[in-house]
Amino acid sequence: MTELIVALDVDTVHEAQAILQELKGTVTWYKVGLRLFTAHGKRAVDLVRRYDGKVFLDLKFHDIPQTVAHAVQEAQKLGAAALSLHLSGGAQMLSAAAAVRPRPKLWGVTVLTSLAAKDLSFLRPRASVPVLVRNLARMGWVNGIEGTICSARDVAALRKSLPHLDMRFITPGIRPAAGALDDQKRVMTPAEAARLGINYIVVGRPITKAAHRLKAAQAVLAEMRQAAADALEKP
Repeated sequence: MTELIVALDVDTVHEAQAILQELKGTVTWYKVGLRLFTAHGKRAVDLVRRYDGKVFLDLKFHDIPQTVAHAVQEAQKLGAAALSLHLSGGAQMLSAAAAVRPRPKLWGVTVLTSLAAKDLSFLRPRASVPVLVRNLARMGWVNGIEGTICSARDVAALRKSLPHLDMRFITPGIRPAAGALDDQKRVMTPAEAARLGINYIVVGRPITKAAHRLKAAQAVLAEMRQAAADALEKP
């Protein structure tokens, strides 16, 4: 079953608390990213946990192996249930992070969903997005990373090219069919993500900026449940 992660990409803990109050009992996972964590640090993580939420600490660690390993240890002390790191940090960095015990779940970023092919060409002129995503996902898996963060558009190809890997997928860039794209380039609807069996989808503004947040979250969850049910009924 696909799970929903609501992105708390807001400026203040008061805004975050309003979202948590409205969604309590409906949503379990929340993303605390650079914006909220830089402003409020541990207070933001504690707030989510106070509302019985699980924290996906989305700080995208990328540094030398020892520094990242120490950061993973500190994330465990904070109470994060999962955290993100850049797979492009390399095998040694990833294995050092995975060796930490106990620790949160490690979810590795392949290529940011805000990047298009023309953006990538400036960084890696001869690399295509699908090839880079596949290579990074494989490197993450063999070095102990439990989940792959990628565009939902990349999941089917990854499962086909890496069928022996029991990967879990976390996908940002999820937008309801009638929703605005904002700064996302490679997007998918919640129903499409559920039909693919994606493990976690990250949704921010379509829920947090909605006039009725609870209804918006319930609509996303209902859409995923219906899509999963329809998939099971097909011969």
